Amino acid sequence: MVDNFFQDDKLHEECGVFGIFSHTEDVALNTYWGLYALQHRGQESTGIVVTDGKSMKIKKGMGLVPDVFKDGVSDLNGFAAIGHVRYSTTGASMAYNIQPLKVFFDGGNLALSHNGNLTNAGQLRANLAKEGAVFTTTVDTEVVLTLIAYSARKTIEERIAEAVKQIHGAYAILFMTDNKIIAVRDPYGFRPLVLGKMENGWCVASESCAFDLVGAELVRDVKPGEMIIIDSDNAEPRSMMWADKLPEKKAHCIFEYVYFARNDSVIDNQPVYDARIQMGRELAKETADLHPDIVISAPDSGTPAAIGYSLESGVPFLEGLTKNRYVGRTFIQPTQKQRANAVRLKLNPVRSVVAGKSVVMVDDSIVRGTTSGKVVKLLKEAGAKEVHVCISSPPVIDSCYYGIDTSERKQLIAARCTEDEICRYIGADSLHYISMDGMKRAISKINPDDLCCACFSSDYPDKADEVIKEEPHNLFE
Repeated sequence: MVDNFFQDDKLHEECGVFGIFSHTEDVALNTYWGLYALQHRGQESTGIVVTDGKSMKIKKGMGLVPDVFKDGVSDLNGFAAIGHVRYSTTGASMAYNIQPLKVFFDGGNLALSHNGNLTNAGQLRANLAKEGAVFTTTVDTEVVLTLIAYSARKTIEERIAEAVKQIHGAYAILFMTDNKIIAVRDPYGFRPLVLGKMENGWCVASESCAFDLVGAELVRDVKPGEMIIIDSDNAEPRSMMWADKLPEKKAHCIFEYVYFARNDSVIDNQPVYDARIQMGRELAKETADLHPDIVISAPDSGTPAAIGYSLESGVPFLEGLTKNRYVGRTFIQPTQKQRANAVRLKLNPVRSVVAGKSVVMVDDSIVRGTTSGKVVKLLKEAGAKEVHVCISSPPVIDSCYYGIDTSERKQLIAARCTEDEICRYIGADSLHYISMDGMKRAISKINPDDLCCACFSSDYPDKADEVIKEEPHNLFE
């Protein structure tokens, strides 16, 4: 029997997108590699669609990139492609919801890949259904395609602009027609989207790490409220600001820097690894009264911050926990006795490192608190004298409506427990969260006012919490 007994106590990003336009490169193969680099953003399903100027061919399925494309992509020929990796937040985890979505309408072929979450999709879907629209998926993304199809504007750029002006929430969307790729980012810049240049071609992706794998150079971020049109291998992509009015402040997701993005990515001019190192330094400054023997991390997400903590405090960083990198999110169920210790399938303490030591364990976040307590227990069973848990983000107290799979508020331990209560629950000798100001200081390349911290503060930049309360709830599985 297979079960989902052990789940990482983490927030999960919804998805990642990649697109390429080139008449000399193998666009399908490069999209495959680009999606491989973005696999951390979604492990549920993946797909690639390619155009040769006359027709589009699509290949997609449930599972990881190498599994879905185990027979290769040599049958996908063309000069432009977009791809997608998905972790579902809106819409069921079913094959019919796999992106990219592809349709044929009066403007020709059109495909779409979307990262984010549309907060008013339910109401838009209900309105369109009353007008006779039919839907083949339960994802919010399909609403955008329908709005484009219903538009009476002349050009595809105008139709897309009209459609995205009607949607609210977070979105980084790649559209592909028979002969061009169009990239759109929401006015707040919630979700990341970057533009890259190849020797003969252009790329667009959720993160710059995808460019390194395909030999592209990061050019810049797609601006919030911007549309980029790519229809030439070498000519500069055309740009237009489709939003009639931009918000006074941007709202870049702060969790990209805390956890979601890969260490080697640069998002909105901020190197992710640098931010995480600095978060660790800020943590060390804020916990100067601690005098541990060693600093360890909850691998791998807590490692950069743990290194930063060590650099600032002068306390040596050692690998006190070993991670089994070959365990996925499901496994063959052990006996009931073994179930209680299932965390060892993922993590196991290095006894010679932690025994007899006062340990600071750095992690990026605590969501439900289920895993943290098990890890603390393992460390103490391995002989750790003290375990002080330091978290490189503030307490997660509320849900995210912008494309992150956040537990219901009642399941978030920090929403119902004080810091002292959480500390007792996980069995730590002390618990320390980084301050909001400390976390923002660590992200030094971005104005602190341009960061979305709603999951830590309940302050939603576009009042999404109020919109969600009024949304129809039976339109998506």
